[in-house]
Amino acid sequence: MNADQAKFLAEHYARVIESEIPTTAKVIAAVGKGNSDYKPDPKSRSAIELARHIASSDAWFVQSILDGKFEFDQAASQKAEAQLKTAADAQSFYEKAMRDKLSQLRATPPDKLAREVDFFGFMKAPAVTFLAMAQNHSVHHRGSSRRT
Repeated sequence: MNADQAKFLAEHYARVIESEIPTTAKVIAAVGKGNSDYKPDPKSRSAIELARHIASSDAWFVQSILDGKFEFDQAASQKAEAQLKTAADAQSFYEKAMRDKLSQLRATPPDKLAREVDFFGFMKAPAVTFLAMAQNHSVHHRGSSRRT
């Protein structure tokens, strides 16, 4: 992938993600309507845990693309999620973080977006291509949370 192609894809995915932010924010906000402890299965995350996960991990995913590396720190993830006490906290964080990350993405040099990034040893691909995975992650969990 060349730099021009990477920049084109970055803008394409930024627009897709941007258009989904209001829907994801509504789903996160819905958790605050008295059903935050709901679990479709005892092994599942509660609705509030899932809202926190969506908010923090979507921001982490885009930041990892910006950083050009995927590193997961379980303790840092738990700490970030714990900061989001309510669904309103998660919604506010999500909307601000995602808009900030997309702004940073759009300002990223094309050659940085085109460089190969390793995804936890599972696969290597140009950094920009992981934006599709980021969007799929959000929609996957958002779909799960619609049961709440």
